[in-house]
Order: sequence, then structure tokens, then C-alpha cells
Amino acid sequence: MVTETNSRADAANPGRAMPLSEQPSAWRRMRLWGAAHAVDDLYQGLVPACVPYFVLERHYSYVAAGGLTLAATLGSSIPQPFIGVAVDRYRSDWLAGAGVTLAGIGLGLSGLMDSYVAVWLLLCASGLGVAMFHPAAGKSARVAAGESATAMSIFAAGGSVGFFLAPVLATPALIAMGVGATALFIPPAVLMGFLLHRNRLQRPATRGLSRSGRDQWAPFLLLTCIETVRSVAFFGAITFIELFWIRHLGAGKSLAGAALACFLVGGVVGTLLGGRIADRVGMVRTVQFGAIVAIPALVGLRLTPGEYPPLLFAVLAGIALNIPFAVLVKLGQDYLPTRPGTAAGVTLGLAVSIGGLLAPALGVAAEHWGPEGVFTIICLIPLVALVLGVFLNEPAK
Repeated sequence: MVTETNSRADAANPGRAMPLSEQPSAWRRMRLWGAAHAVDDLYQGLVPACVPYFVLERHYSYVAAGGLTLAATLGSSIPQPFIGVAVDRYRSDWLAGAGVTLAGIGLGLSGLMDSYVAVWLLLCASGLGVAMFHPAAGKSARVAAGESATAMSIFAAGGSVGFFLAPVLATPALIAMGVGATALFIPPAVLMGFLLHRNRLQRPATRGLSRSGRDQWAPFLLLTCIETVRSVAFFGAITFIELFWIRHLGAGKSLAGAALACFLVGGVVGTLLGGRIADRVGMVRTVQFGAIVAIPALVGLRLTPGEYPPLLFAVLAGIALNIPFAVLVKLGQDYLPTRPGTAAGVTLGLAVSIGGLLAPALGVAAEHWGPEGVFTIICLIPLVALVLGVFLNEPAK
């Protein structure tokens, strides 16, 4: 009788919090959204993984190479806030499946085109797919995660896994087949789009599951600035780390791809670690801690000589830069409790994408000082995040 009563209450109020003893594990709640985030961000990670091969095979300049990163991030950054608002106002959860499909098709076709303009436009379309995915998926994932930063870190870590898998899967294919190998990555996007569509039909609508509370715009804007600073360092590293190994350290292409993979696997570890730290010491302290440890990790990466010893610092830098990632996403939704889609769109999309928008500026630095000059600049960026983090406060309950 009690079970029947609870079932009726759940049906009448799908946003009712389930007792902790009845909740599935964090992994069971988040595995689909973590996997979807991995597939979606695979295509973001494929852009910097492919850029060196466009440079070497198509003879693009450093500025043109940075422009390819710009195309993908431009497509994702501008529409992101508007899509977030639509997700909060309407039942737009279908955007998650459609977005990941578009992201994969755009990226997959880019390597088949000879024209730089065509490549640029396809990567921009791929970025638009990413913009469609993040707000809808971020809102649904937060509903599944509840108040657990650890659970939310599984969703966020999915994106880091996607970035990690990109060079691991792409480097052998690109070496063997050239940039036309991007077409091999279309099927995962289509499959995940289908799975998300089926899941959408099987679960109740999430439109009414937004929490109540007072939106705190001032700390949210400060948080957005911190995420933007973090993304500049992150995108700068993944765009130029392979060229740093090839043209500064004198390594081969395979080892350069391994360096990018080391950095990104560190990102997976850092994202999961950040969620656990936040559940113990608080979200704001975790954000500050990430900025502190990023500085020595990046300096070690820039200054350590040889082809192999810097790989250790590539892992450590990836961990440090990603410790705040999941925390920033959850913290943003706590600052805007009535607008979880908008918050996810900004923290997962707009603020992250701005880092890619600045890639051409780092490309200009690389033209003058080489890839090593870019990493010298990146070493200074966490100082800005550290200063901003001092003024961050815990969200009002």
C-alpha cells in the first residue's frame, strides 16, 4: 500500500526528490548522459586532433589552422545562450539527439572537402550541433544527478572522455588515410542520436522539473569568466600541444598524438576527481584549488626538456585544468536554479567555446614565437582564474 501511494505521488510530482536509500547509483543514473556527452565532445576533440594534419597535408598556415578551431567554436558559441533559454521555456529535449547527430556529420564530412571554405563551414555546422546538445543534455543530466557533484562529474567526465578518445582513435586513421579519415566518425553520432531519441520517448518530460529559488546573476557572471579563462588555457593546449611536440621537442607524429592523449586522459581524471573533492570541501574551494595546481603543472610542461619526460606534466596539466570543470557546471545551475538549461548552455557551451574563439590569437603568437611561445602564454592564464576565484561565493540555499 505504501509503495502504491509513493508511485502515485511520483506520477503526480515527477520532480519529487527520491530518498537516498531508493536512488540508483550515480553511475546508473548518469551512464546514458555520460556516454552521450562523450560522443558529442568526441567531435569537438577531433577538431584539434585533425588540425595538424590539415596543416601538414593541405599546407595551411598557423592562422588558418586556428581558424578551423574558430569555425567549430563559433558555431557552438553564438547560438548557445538562445538554445538554453528555449530549453528552459519549452520541451526541447529532442535537441540533444539532433545536436550530436549534426556534430558528427559536419565533422565527418569536413575531411572530404578540398576547399578551405567548405571545411570551415562544415566545422561550423558541427559546432552548431554541439550548441544544440549541451543545454538540453545539461538540464536532463542535472535532473538525473540531483545534488550530487560526483554524479554530475560523470556527465562532465563524459565530455573529457570524448576529447581523450579523439586523438586515440583519429591519429592512427589520419596517419594511414589522411584527413579523409574523418568520414569514419559519422556512424557513432547517428547511433547516439537514435538512442537519445528513444530515451526521450520513454521518459517523462523534464520541462516542469526546474527548481525554484532566486537566480544570482552577479556570481554566475563571475563564474562564467572563470570558465572562460579555463577554456582558453584548455583549448590553447589541445590545439598546439601536438605541434609543440613535433616542432619544438622534435618528436614524431605518433608521440605528438600520445602527448595530446596524455593531456586529455588527465582531463578525465581531473573531472571525476573534482566532483569528489567538491562533495567533501565545497564547490568554491575546488574551483580555487584547480587554479592553484594548474600553474606548476603547466610550467613543468613548458620547461621540461626531452621528448618523453614532459608527458608526465601533460597528464598533470590535464588533471589540474579539469578539476573545476564539473563543479563549474553544477555551480552555475545552483546560481540560476530556475534556468538550468541556460546555465548549462553558458558553462558547458558559451564559456567553453570562447576559448576556441581565441585560438586564432594564439595562432598569431605561434607564428611569431612558435608553439613554445603559446605554452608560455598558457602558463600565465590560471593566475587570472585564481584572482577571480577569490571573489566567488557559495550559492544561496
